Amino acid sequence: MRRWMLHSIKNVYDDRRKAGLAAFVLLFSLFISLCLPGLAQAAEEGQPNITLYARSAVLMDAKSGRVLYEKNGYEHMPNASTTKIMTCILTLELGNLEDEVSVSSYAASMPKVRLGMRTDDRFYLRDLLYSLMLESHNDSAVAIAEHIAGSVEEFAKKMNQKAAELGCEDTYFITPNGLDAQNEGGVHGTTAQDLAKIMSYCIKNEQFLEITRTQNHQFTNVAGTKSYNCNNHNAFLQMMDGALSGKTGFTGNAGYCYVGALEREGRTFVVALLACGWPNNKSYKWADTTSLMNYGLEQYQNTDVYEYGREFSPVMAVDAEPENGRLYQNVTVPLRVEEKELIVLKRADEEVRTIYDIPEQLSAPVEKGQQVGSIQYYLGERQIAEIPVCAGKSVRKLEPSWYQNFLLKLFFMEKNFYFL
Repeated sequence: MRRWMLHSIKNVYDDRRKAGLAAFVLLFSLFISLCLPGLAQAAEEGQPNITLYARSAVLMDAKSGRVLYEKNGYEHMPNASTTKIMTCILTLELGNLEDEVSVSSYAASMPKVRLGMRTDDRFYLRDLLYSLMLESHNDSAVAIAEHIAGSVEEFAKKMNQKAAELGCEDTYFITPNGLDAQNEGGVHGTTAQDLAKIMSYCIKNEQFLEITRTQNHQFTNVAGTKSYNCNNHNAFLQMMDGALSGKTGFTGNAGYCYVGALEREGRTFVVALLACGWPNNKSYKWADTTSLMNYGLEQYQNTDVYEYGREFSPVMAVDAEPENGRLYQNVTVPLRVEEKELIVLKRADEEVRTIYDIPEQLSAPVEKGQQVGSIQYYLGERQIAEIPVCAGKSVRKLEPSWYQNFLLKLFFMEKNFYFL
């Protein structure tokens, strides 16, 4: 009886232990599937596990446009006043900064943040760009748009056209100031990747950099009856060495947004953040920006990936005129490649592969210096360069007239003429 009771107790214990283990395995599997999909995706894409507040973020190599890190970076979202970088660059390219800008009632009716302009006020276009970029004034944005294109609607068309030219894939602008808006065409907004593309383009413009890096700008209206003072609210400029430019933004739908650029040791990074917190989380964007910039600075270096000393065998030229009168001699063309630096921003663990597109033969005629092939360099699936392979000498096509001359020379047995 005692033995049977002990055996029963042991069976109950074993059953409970197995049930507990099964429950643990089930709960752990559920945790992995529900809580760690981001980690799994980051591991698959070779991305680090960077903790960010932003719902959408991109770190971009500004020179190549390559995305170095992204979190929902291709999702269309409202982007608030970061829109104004497009308004600014279009104005610099299409406008005369010495123009006088008249203020419409519509421009004067814009909500805060605003300069406080009144209908029929007049300002110099240059001053309104400082108002736009330093203080993010919404009324200045509309006054600028109406001056450049005649109306906000026409200016928005120019904004979308420019975005398409820059390779933006999912950007739709309705307003020049980034206020939340929607019409039959869609919702005003962009993606973190597209926003980074736009900023990468903007920082190539020295006037854009001059305006966005200015700490304080004072001006008056054209009549000189009103004075204004604009202070730069881009705190990132003082946070990191090499900070180039940036633009903040906030609306109720967009949350806090930011796009900024940094240049250091020949490397230029752009960070774009969308939906990076809501009040009272105004500082989240600075934490995310510095985290991503530091990741780029620590992990990515400029590296010369060119394959020096690569030589190619000469290639036979078909239907080529024989050289030195030797009828049955194959004519070959040497191949030449210009050696030059090929600087790529990459991590130490990233490998660059090459694909050689070299012809097995050429058809005459061939001109010296003519491109006959190429060497293609790839980083992952992205082509980063294509180096031309050129002919090292000229070769003429074999024409019937050559045979006539050949026979004449053979007939008269010219000196130093060889048949073979």
